[in-house]
Amino acid sequence: MNSIITQRFIKCHNKLREDNQVRSSRQFALSLEYLPQSLSEILKGRRDVTIELLRKAVEKYKINPVYVYTGEGPMFMSEEDHKSFRVLTIVTNSQEDERIVHVPIPAQAGYAGQMTDPTFIQDLPTYTLPDYKYKVGTHRSFDVAGDSMEPTLFEGDKVVCSYLEPTLWETSIKDNYVYVIVTRGDVLVKRVSNHFKTEKQLELISDNSYYEPFRMDIGDIREVWYVRAKVSPFLPSPQNIKKALHTEVQELQDTIKHQSLLIESLTKMVEKSLAK
Repeated sequence: MNSIITQRFIKCHNKLREDNQVRSSRQFALSLEYLPQSLSEILKGRRDVTIELLRKAVEKYKINPVYVYTGEGPMFMSEEDHKSFRVLTIVTNSQEDERIVHVPIPAQAGYAGQMTDPTFIQDLPTYTLPDYKYKVGTHRSFDVAGDSMEPTLFEGDKVVCSYLEPTLWETSIKDNYVYVIVTRGDVLVKRVSNHFKTEKQLELISDNSYYEPFRMDIGDIREVWYVRAKVSPFLPSPQNIKKALHTEVQELQDTIKHQSLLIESLTKMVEKSLAK
């Protein structure tokens, strides 16, 4: 039996034929440089659609990848959606299972500038995770650079993210969640506030209060990745944990002492006022 993705692909193929956008299944296959016999096997339920065939169908016929992969949204993209759509390069194993691509700090500038180059992506390290949630959809991981997201994320941490289609940016980007924003020249890990609906902008917020929030126009954003997990190379030692707890207790004691002095001072002022 076909996978649900293949079933949706077949529905898109049938809709193109119903609307006379393609004369036949053979013409559809040839226009995508695909063997008509192989397409026939897909349509008959004997094999699943390949990623490469899907990629070509998205480019040629504006088939909506969000619909194909999730069942949400229209079957086909509008002209505006199609112009802003970028085909995402993925890496698969011999069984065509998608692998997670990791983008280390030295490669991030190149990643932002050469995202459309499949060779660049395929040369990056890849891996898999056992959790089922990383088997569905496209995932990527990025090294965290700098201290702007401390104390949530530290330099050297890695964030594992799921890809967010541009057609879902307006409705699916959640305020105060952490995302990786890929611009035309940089990879940024930030907490966000979504202003796409009203101003076509995202506000990018650092957890480190030293850094001021700033706005970014939708036209400057090339990819958005939702941060689902972090991998940290740092494990605090028992001594550090004990020291941190001691510091917190000391700070609480100092605060209580300061408040006690304030209360005592206020009490004396009230007593003096009453004595008069």
